[in-house]
Amino acid sequence: MSLSRGSHYLAIPGPSVMPDEVLRAMHRPAPNIYTGELHEIVDTILPDLKRVAQTEGDVAVYICNGHGAWEAALSNVLSRGDKALALATGIFTHGWATVAERLGVQVERRDFGRSSPIDPEVVEAALRADTKHEIRAVLAAHVDTATSVRNDIAALRAAIDRAGHPALLMVDCIASLAVDAFRMDEWGVDVMVAASQKGLMTPPGVAFVFFNQKAAKARAQADLATHYWDWKPRVAAEEFYQYFCGTAPTHHLYGLRAALDLLHDEGMEAAWARHAALAGAVWAAFDAWGAAGPLRLNVADPAHRSHAVTTVHAGRDNGTRLRNWVSQHAGVTLGIGLGMATEEDPAADGHFRLGHMGYVNAQMVMGALGTVDAGLKALGIPHGAGGLEAASAVLARA
Repeated sequence: MSLSRGSHYLAIPGPSVMPDEVLRAMHRPAPNIYTGELHEIVDTILPDLKRVAQTEGDVAVYICNGHGAWEAALSNVLSRGDKALALATGIFTHGWATVAERLGVQVERRDFGRSSPIDPEVVEAALRADTKHEIRAVLAAHVDTATSVRNDIAALRAAIDRAGHPALLMVDCIASLAVDAFRMDEWGVDVMVAASQKGLMTPPGVAFVFFNQKAAKARAQADLATHYWDWKPRVAAEEFYQYFCGTAPTHHLYGLRAALDLLHDEGMEAAWARHAALAGAVWAAFDAWGAAGPLRLNVADPAHRSHAVTTVHAGRDNGTRLRNWVSQHAGVTLGIGLGMATEEDPAADGHFRLGHMGYVNAQMVMGALGTVDAGLKALGIPHGAGGLEAASAVLARA
């Protein structure tokens, strides 16, 4: 018997759950794009985005997904033949590196595996070895959505500074912005990319590139910027259409305005703390279940785990079996084991991901965990006792 009738819960790491306030804001006729309310909204959105990123720098808005933001960021600071250092803790920095290579950038990749963070000492050594300062940019993900590894960006900046290297620090915050604490200016990040569909709780289709004055100066020498990706007119628009290089993403802007209102009403520190508590409850449940059976969190050290998504080793084909069961029988969708394939498990059937980002609260997380608990029992997947008790104890202390 299926018990999935009712509202389905999308517990994947993006697109995240859309708040009713966002959906209502978007449910309207097409607006006047030439004057009036839409212009006024954009005037408030830009500074509020910078508040989320904790920066006094600029932000350019693009009609694209996160992959488009990767290309936009690269195009504005690099030239064909330039060198970049890509620090991978999962498939997403590799993806960013591939975009750079296709633009004509020479990329040196350092892969730190799927369960460990970037080692700042390795980065420092690589940059010290670059005595001619040929490396123009260092690429890293704050959180890799596939592995759920969270990197220490402040430590990465410190490593670059100790090496005395002028490379730009470019960070992918697509999975982490408005979820994990991120302080762009304080941590010395030169370029940061983000998108609308995760912590910003708005449908996919809009992305952002934040940058400081050092990056703005690099734009003067970059030869990769095309008419569309050029950030200069977007941050100094003389006419409204220049913010978007054409027609504005009207309804996304209404939704984003509502999402930013929710975030700033809560406060960034409070939003970060909420996500940390909810992530802690998830970890506690899986630690208890993993005490007897195959379940294991992908990242061993809690200090390096994302507060937005948790990647789980479930063993054999248990990840796919569990995902199918909770969807068909209970109305919950878990994330696939993206980027976790191995020779022994080429379809990553032994992994799954639980998203806990954006518009999510304690009862939603406990509901998802309760559904996972039921699935483990229904499928006969070995697991320890007390997962839900452990999770609720974390929330009770929050």
